[in-house]
Amino acid sequence: MSRIGKKPVDLPSGVSASVSGQTVEVKGPKGTRSFRATDDVTIAVEDNVITITPRGKSKRARQQWGMSRTQVQNCVTGVTEGFKKELEIQGVGYRAQMQGNTLKLNLGLSHDVDYTAPDGVTVTAPKQTEIIVEGIDEQLVGQVAANIRQWRKPEPYKGKGIRYKGEFIFRKEGKKK
Repeated sequence: MSRIGKKPVDLPSGVSASVSGQTVEVKGPKGTRSFRATDDVTIAVEDNVITITPRGKSKRARQQWGMSRTQVQNCVTGVTEGFKKELEIQGVGYRAQMQGNTLKLNLGLSHDVDYTAPDGVTVTAPKQTEIIVEGIDEQLVGQVAANIRQWRKPEPYKGKGIRYKGEFIFRKEGKKK
C-alpha cells in the first residue's frame, strides 16, 4: 500500500484545479501546470482537495498511485511557490554572467560557454560565482541546473567546477613522492 498516495493534495487559497479525463490542470499565481495520469489511477477534486486512488490491485496501479500523487503535488507547489536550484562556481578565473537571456560561463575552456535557458525557466547570476535557476516545473528546473553543471563538474583533487549549493565533494589526496 502506498503511504504517499493515501495523502490528499490540499489546494491553497488562490489555486484552482480541474480534471478532464486523466488530465489535471492546476492554475495559480505563478502560472498554469498540467499533468496527464495513466489509466491506472482515478483523480477527483472535491472541496479544495485532490485525491488519487488506484484502479485495481495490480502492481502497476500501486506504482502509479504514489507517483501520480507526487506529480500533482509538484504542480500545486510549482504554481504557488515555484522551484529553485542554486549553483556555486569554484575555481580561479571561473565566472558566470548574464547577457540578456544568455548565461555566459568562463570555465577555463578555450572558449566561453553560452547557455540559453528554455522557456519557463529563469536563470540569473547575482554574483560571478553564483547561478540561480528558477521555474514552476521541477523536472525542467533540475534538468537545466544539471545541464549547466555538466560543463564543468567538480573535480575531487582541488574541488574546482560547478556544484550545487551545499553539495559535498569527496576530496582525494594528490600524488606523494
